[in-house]
Amino acid sequence: MKKILLGFLLFTISLTESQAQNNLPHRMTADEQQLMPAYLQSRVNALAVNPPASPVRTMAEWEELQGVLIGWKQFSSMLTEIVREAKKECMVYILTNNRISVYNTLNNAGIDTLTNITFVDIPFNSVWSRDYGPWSAYTNDVDSLLTIDWIYNRPRPDDDNVPVTIASLINTPLYQTTSAPYDLIHTGGNFMCDGFGTGFSSNLIVNENPNHTIAEIDTIMKKYMGISRYIKMPVLPYDAIHHIDMHMKLLNEETLLMGQYPQGIADGPQIEANLLYVTSNFNSVFGTPYKIIRIPMPADNGAYPNTTGDYLTYTNSSFINNTVIVPTYNIPDDTTALRIYRDALPGYHIVGINSNASIGSLGALHCITKDIGTDDPLLISHQQLNDTYDSVNPYTVTAYIKHRSGIQNATLFYRTDTLMPYSSTTLVPVSGQNDYFSGLIPAYPAGTRVYYYIHAESVSGKQQSRPMPAPVAYFTFKVLGTTGINELNSPSLSAEPVFPNPANAITCIPLNVAQLQNVNITLHDITGKLVKTIFEGTLNEGHQFKFFDASQFAKGAYMLMIQSDSGVISQKIMVR
Repeated sequence: MKKILLGFLLFTISLTESQAQNNLPHRMTADEQQLMPAYLQSRVNALAVNPPASPVRTMAEWEELQGVLIGWKQFSSMLTEIVREAKKECMVYILTNNRISVYNTLNNAGIDTLTNITFVDIPFNSVWSRDYGPWSAYTNDVDSLLTIDWIYNRPRPDDDNVPVTIASLINTPLYQTTSAPYDLIHTGGNFMCDGFGTGFSSNLIVNENPNHTIAEIDTIMKKYMGISRYIKMPVLPYDAIHHIDMHMKLLNEETLLMGQYPQGIADGPQIEANLLYVTSNFNSVFGTPYKIIRIPMPADNGAYPNTTGDYLTYTNSSFINNTVIVPTYNIPDDTTALRIYRDALPGYHIVGINSNASIGSLGALHCITKDIGTDDPLLISHQQLNDTYDSVNPYTVTAYIKHRSGIQNATLFYRTDTLMPYSSTTLVPVSGQNDYFSGLIPAYPAGTRVYYYIHAESVSGKQQSRPMPAPVAYFTFKVLGTTGINELNSPSLSAEPVFPNPANAITCIPLNVAQLQNVNITLHDITGKLVKTIFEGTLNEGHQFKFFDASQFAKGAYMLMIQSDSGVISQKIMVR
């Protein structure tokens, strides 16, 4: 054992010296692969580290942040733009080995370095703060903020020590999974959760913990992070790091944003199989099917990861309070991706940041940012109302609202015109259900679209809204019914206008599905001849997108046909 540790120590010294000139990639280097077994033995703590005594809840990414952590090691142009946007929302903690250089870079970019920036001058190995950074969790849902730290799945000791520094800096208790039987190797890019005990990962978590059974892994995640339902999916063949943030993202408690390749391309078949596994076996925390939104996995100059292309992704985005930063690549698909985010998260500040610098190293924005939760959370959870045919009865809005000091008041705001002011009504406690509140939106006639949000104030004076950027952000639903001839609408499925139109690249078909049904989407030329079947199968309830590549077709007019159990919708599309 002493020889192993001595060898590890000598290699670490060599590694540290080489890092002065070289930036470490997202994947392990060949030298690191040889080092990893000895590193893991050195990382495991001989002293028992007990899990938190109280039940814990790991926060979701869309919850309130006190800060964002980045490691200033490479990709300075990207990090500069992250800082520009993030400091408007919260504190930015910058790990740096050269504060003056970072300070000058930010100042030269016109960024005020005196506000909402904290420089953390410590040794660290790499830029990939998502993977080695701290995790924020709360006792009893909203009480004390805790910092959770896993064994990093890279032999990078300085990176692995960052959560210890951050926990001390923000003054939180630190719980580490570094001693048997709770030793756990994990990485942040391969984990996301809904804030209520459901976690997602690829089977990388299983493959990298051969000394633990799946049940033991689940127990560790339950004790340290409150994950009571841990959904694991097969790894993707062409994603070399096997991190789920490269192809999926939770947008809220019931909505999954899933990357989509053209049929049969690259990791497309495995993504579709994984998605079917999730939707067939698991419901959201609300007990209802997950809503699925699709977003393109774009080509890299015409090539995909199964050939010579980089792993371009739009799901590798980050929530930073009222802002969502989204990777872009200076390609036409960027416009489609940003619009999908804006449609899915109305009112959020959606910002594209060019990520061409990092994507060749197998990561984008989510990979180089790490969220740090507020130390005073006011938690609001609500299942958005679905479209309804009911134009007679009021619409009940129920929310889970909790703060450690108690809730002073909760208010429901609603309107039917975004140019008009909101009306409001009080949300009252639900009898027999602790921390649940409900209120009513009055009934509206068919054809009305309703916009609403929830606001709460704690006994201590803390205030919060859901969605967080409200009133510019909102939940919405439509009162359905026959209001006249409208070629874009049918009783239980509606299709918003295709975009972009005219089209010459990846083209998006936005769909609103009111109930589970069979759908067939086809493209026809002006003679009626079928030129492409875009989708054929079953669609679950929810807002989602389908895609086709218009560059495959000759210029001219085409007809898009959407056949479903409830009728036929047609749209004219121009290819140029």
